[in-house]
Amino acid sequence: MNIMLASFIALISSLILTVIFIPWLINFMRSHHEGQEIRDEGPKWHQKKSGTPTMGGTIFVIAAVISVIWVSAWQHNLNKVIWILIISLLGYGVIGFLDDGIKLFYKRNLGLRAWQKLALQIIIAVAIVLIASSDHFQFGLYVPFAGIVHSVALFTIFIIFWLVGFSNAVNLSDGLDGLATGLSVIAYATYAYLAFKQKNFAVLAFCMSVIGGLITFFIFNHKPAKIFMGDAGSLALGGGLATISIMLNRPWSLLLVGIVFVCETASVILQVISFQTTSKRIFKMTPIHHHFEMLGWSEWKVDTVFWLVGLIGSVLYLIIWG
Repeated sequence: MNIMLASFIALISSLILTVIFIPWLINFMRSHHEGQEIRDEGPKWHQKKSGTPTMGGTIFVIAAVISVIWVSAWQHNLNKVIWILIISLLGYGVIGFLDDGIKLFYKRNLGLRAWQKLALQIIIAVAIVLIASSDHFQFGLYVPFAGIVHSVALFTIFIIFWLVGFSNAVNLSDGLDGLATGLSVIAYATYAYLAFKQKNFAVLAFCMSVIGGLITFFIFNHKPAKIFMGDAGSLALGGGLATISIMLNRPWSLLLVGIVFVCETASVILQVISFQTTSKRIFKMTPIHHHFEMLGWSEWKVDTVFWLVGLIGSVLYLIIWG
């Protein structure tokens, strides 16, 4: 069967599973009075969102995993690349699930300790390196001005940094209704196109499975959100994107494809450095989407502009290097 058709079936499968179980999760959490605790440091007008069901990412992550497994098995293409992608998505999703679960159980905005979350993220990244090494994976990394450097140690450090960094970057971007969902659809669609051009069925089927779940989830997640994805979704999406960029041998592409995620993270880092060194803040509030809210932008305006920036970044990458 044509790889594009099989991948489209994976998308439909994930879409259907998500549309079935997201309403169930919303009703379940509402009936048990479980919902997101909004942090006090955030914009005051976000307090009205307190109590909104969360952990929606659990559904689209599981839907994507089920879909890519059965479609790949059906196509006799359930290879190690697919398992690596699944481990990254599911592994970081589980970390987020634990984080979300602690928040809900203790009715607070603090889940796992920072060091606990980091340790678990590193473990998943190392596990991916070990699995890849057992399949004669080429540990080559392009370093600007130095060319391709073949070093297992360097590549391992890079993978850890890339997966931890981008899982947290998407997590930071998940602060407005629908923002991270829309950005992730754009990024995963970009990599789906690149995988199709490279005839990489594993990555293509995986991307399409994730996109299917996200399309349905967006219906419930756009403003006003009926459910949030939580860390279970945002950490998983970031880990998945980082792993995809590596599996396609295009790791640096994520700097442009995920330009908004990079800017969100950079805004937090710059704010902390500025405040600690000069006691002054560069932005009114970080991550940077809150800065624009504080300037008077509506959530829809921030979402639309940020989605457009993400789309432009992806199109530029495809035009120049695609």
